[in-house]
Amino acid sequence: MLDLAFASEAGGGFDKITKPFIEGLGTRLAAWVDHHDHLMHEHYRNDPRFVLATKQEHGACPEMITPELVARTGPVQTIVCHADFDGLCSAAKWLREGKEPYEGADDDSRAIDTRIGIPSATARRIDRALRAKPRDFLLYGTVVRHLSEGLADRTLWTDIDEAARGMEALEQRANAIAQRYQVFPVKEHFASVAFVDATAEHGSYDKTHLLLKGQDRAKVAVLLDQDTLSLAAGFDSGFNFLHLLGLSGGMPTLVSVDRTRLREALSALGLAPNLVHELESSTAR
Repeated sequence: MLDLAFASEAGGGFDKITKPFIEGLGTRLAAWVDHHDHLMHEHYRNDPRFVLATKQEHGACPEMITPELVARTGPVQTIVCHADFDGLCSAAKWLREGKEPYEGADDDSRAIDTRIGIPSATARRIDRALRAKPRDFLLYGTVVRHLSEGLADRTLWTDIDEAARGMEALEQRANAIAQRYQVFPVKEHFASVAFVDATAEHGSYDKTHLLLKGQDRAKVAVLLDQDTLSLAAGFDSGFNFLHLLGLSGGMPTLVSVDRTRLREALSALGLAPNLVHELESSTAR
């Protein structure tokens, strides 16, 4: 299990999802390597199969996949991983017995997952493809194969680059939606919040791009969509939305919860009560 977070309340809860899954796997679970914060990490500290860290300790998962870890774990039959660049690169690195798919792949994973620094052209090509087609299982397989083979087969770029071209339209829609961001001053330590309701455009834009556009305008970006409310801030901002919303695990600076928590989230961020009421009323369905 690579780059897969323990479930928090926003995802159904640890006791309902992750704990039964771990118990069901039993001795078949060879290793669980993850870098998302969770209160239940402490419970597995003495189980050598679990290599768990916080996002602050490891900005990306591949850097946790070492030759020593792979050798210690031994042969595995199945790798389950998160289907983003970070997760797929982790799977490829495991298949390569802890060796980077290409020089700098660990750094690229960290840059993409934290949005700090500039990833290489190689990483950007793959990341854009995965964001353009986030549910394309054939693409996942192509990416893992390409990375696990050290990018040796250049023909595999064809499908990856074709998928990446789909990002252009998604980014254009995100740019258009970003024009509607409203920026509000809040408590001093938050400085400002950028809010946008993209319910009407659900599924037609790149969420990451839109949240980053919000962070260009304020310290915290708040995005309301059809079913979810997302809060995002810079990785090095010092914010912890897990504590703010009482969640047991996830990424401290990027969380998604049910949209029904809009009032609670805006109030916790420090928006004035009249603004909270106004935004809640204007986005009611």
